[in-house]
Amino acid sequence: MTAAPDTRLRALHDAHAGALYRFALRLTGDEGLAQDVVQETLVRAWRHPEVLARGDDQVRAWLFTVARHLVVDDRRSARHRHESAVGEPGVLERLDRAPTARDDTQGVLDAWLVGDALATLSPEHRAVVVGAYYGGRSVAELAAEHGIPAGTVKSRLHYGLRALRLALQERGVTS
Repeated sequence: MTAAPDTRLRALHDAHAGALYRFALRLTGDEGLAQDVVQETLVRAWRHPEVLARGDDQVRAWLFTVARHLVVDDRRSARHRHESAVGEPGVLERLDRAPTARDDTQGVLDAWLVGDALATLSPEHRAVVVGAYYGGRSVAELAAEHGIPAGTVKSRLHYGLRALRLALQERGVTS
């Protein structure tokens, strides 16, 4: 095995580990879990070397998305639900603590990833998906707007969503 992947991973760690740790710590409130999230995020980047070939902004967005998904998965896990007793130190304080400022970073990253994935769709599929999900239009309205049968709208919507899901999976957003 060459040293190039290890060098890239080390550079990735040096460039993003601090910010990832702060992000995970803010989401979890637990230093140990935040360290675990950073480690698992970097391991996943190592397992997907194609991600490292992207631009720095895309790599950073992918890392933060993976970290967020790891925290969400942990919160949904049975281990998390059953191991946190209310009497443990710090649990009530975390429950009572309200966020001090709204942070739209994740929303911006998610919007960027979805927009990037939408750009990979054909114009016909993208128009139907955007019209249905962002425009809130019905199949009949889209059919009239595009001058195509309702069945074609449904088909384009189905295949467009399937292609969108695949594009998001390639970006590490979904499993």
